[in-house]
Amino acid sequence: MCEARLPPRRSVWEEFSVSEGQPTTDLIQGTLDMLILKALSLEPMHGFGIARRIEQTSRGVFKVNPGSLLTAFQRLERGGLIDSAWRQTDNARRARFYTVTRAGLKALERETADWTRRVSAVARLLKAEG
Repeated sequence: MCEARLPPRRSVWEEFSVSEGQPTTDLIQGTLDMLILKALSLEPMHGFGIARRIEQTSRGVFKVNPGSLLTAFQRLERGGLIDSAWRQTDNARRARFYTVTRAGLKALERETADWTRRVSAVARLLKAEG
């Protein structure tokens, strides 16, 4: 049985970034995928809704580049981690809505655990003295 995984991370900074005082658009690839899966684990959404949720939940620290978002959707859908369908929005416009698959939820769980482990390791390194 093949286990669904997020695509490998690249060492480049590209989807969005953290900047003091102003939103930016670069961070390690894979992080955006994880945040999209997290947003979709709460409810199906269209691209603008996902970008808005990430920006609002991060209190404006993260602002997602629309091109990066589209690329991430394609990557996640090809990997079987999300599905999409055209639907009507609340304001009567057509938009592609995304939903997370069972494989996507499993990938989110693994990636969240891995991310938490890495963040803890970085925090320990930053606190290290002498």
